[in-house]
Amino acid sequence: MKKVVVLLICVLLLTGCSIKRLDNNNISINIKKLLSLKVNLHNVYFEGYKYYVPHGLKFNLKEEYNALLSDKYNNKYYLFIDAIAFYYKYEYITTQDNNVHYFENLDYNNKKGYIKIEVVENNKNMKYVTMVYNYAKIESLVEEKNLNYAVSNMCYILRSIKFNRKILKSLIGNDKLNYKEEDYKLFKEDSSKQNFLDVVSKYEDESYKDTLEDEKINIEEDK
Repeated sequence: MKKVVVLLICVLLLTGCSIKRLDNNNISINIKKLLSLKVNLHNVYFEGYKYYVPHGLKFNLKEEYNALLSDKYNNKYYLFIDAIAFYYKYEYITTQDNNVHYFENLDYNNKKGYIKIEVVENNKNMKYVTMVYNYAKIESLVEEKNLNYAVSNMCYILRSIKFNRKILKSLIGNDKLNYKEEDYKLFKEDSSKQNFLDVVSKYEDESYKDTLEDEKINIEEDK
């Protein structure tokens, strides 16, 4: 019996430091805890990059550089991967926005970006969240009571994105990615709540895709 007790104490001492407890009321603390960690989890694979989608989220639409996901509360997340920005290492240019509900610049593990939370007009219970980080962006429209949960999901996804420069070089070199380098701007400011809502409504109003190309997702973590 003594040996078992000693073993349990040792396990707790060894593992306790790695436990990250999230705060239900403080978005900034949760962001710091989640983005400061170095992770190597991936369960979604595409040509040139991969990322991790946490349990509880499902795909509604899955394309090469875009995806629409939903969670258990039916919040929608629109994800855009900017592979060109990664390849050319475009710099983020952000300034503090004091006219919104919440704004924070992000800089963890040599990855940069920002998070912006806006109050939806005519419905103060709803928040529109834009999170740009690690050469990707997620937009979501969520109820205030689900805000911490949604932001945490965004952190899980964005921090895990890993690009394959060799593959991206072959794609860009063969003009498979449609762009004009001289006119390119990181995350062009044509994204808005209306664009986000249009994407969501397009999926909901049409029988968009009966199958979501299951061969492109592997729910097993990398070994």
